[in-house]
Amino acid sequence: MTGLDSGRKRRSRKSTNRIRIADCARRQAGNAELNSEIRTPNSELRKMSFLKPLKKKIVAWVVPWLTYRTIRFLGRVMRIKVVHPEIPESLWEGGIPFIMAFWHARLLMMHWAYRGKNMSFLISSHRDGQIMGKAGKMLGHRPIVGSTTRKGFSAFKGMIKALQNGSDIVIAPDGPKGPRHKAQIGVIELSRITGRPIVPVTFSASKKIVFNSWDRFVLPYPFSKGIFIWGEPIDVDPKGDRDHLEEKRLLLENRLNEITDRADHYFEKKFQKSEFQDPNVK
Repeated sequence: MTGLDSGRKRRSRKSTNRIRIADCARRQAGNAELNSEIRTPNSELRKMSFLKPLKKKIVAWVVPWLTYRTIRFLGRVMRIKVVHPEIPESLWEGGIPFIMAFWHARLLMMHWAYRGKNMSFLISSHRDGQIMGKAGKMLGHRPIVGSTTRKGFSAFKGMIKALQNGSDIVIAPDGPKGPRHKAQIGVIELSRITGRPIVPVTFSASKKIVFNSWDRFVLPYPFSKGIFIWGEPIDVDPKGDRDHLEEKRLLLENRLNEITDRADHYFEKKFQKSEFQDPNVK
């Protein structure tokens, strides 16, 4: 009995050892597989880190080019009417630089509205601003980078210098991030310091896409009807106090809202037949 028992114990130990060896092999295989799984994402990350700069460069070139082509295409195929073109034309003919102000949502077509010879425009340092800046340069205009919230001081000095050198300035007083349709005081201060008038202008179309962005950005349909409306110039007293500046800020805000509302309803039959239609528009 003793010899039989000892034989059984030896076979049991051998079986246990084989099980342990098999478990160890499985663990090693599992670790190898896990390591390979861990290495794979790292290699993918290396590829992504290489592609990201390339993608940014492509986007930085392609998107402004597409924006430039879109502006030119829309300007050529749309049936566009201009209300009160004599307002900016009189200033251009007189060699008087001015500040062209519009709401941020109407930004896309403002380059097409300008028919002067020398225009600088304020853009934000954000991505959308950079896109419009490059597109504007393709159209022959000079960007000034900055905003009321970021690099604003250097941009303000740049606009003062541009106006003093005979350039018109194009600016959205509710940009770059709003509040929507609320004029900021910066454009009024710019007019006070330089003595240049502010000329409000707006754009709309009979058929358009209105995006769900903070400014409700407007993209007109090709072959639709478009309308530019110029408002009466606003002069700011160089010696005006805070109350005077606030009065002019509200005047600009109200005037922009008024002509923008007119432009948005311009192609409605009820509006065209109403007594509120501009008598100077035929």
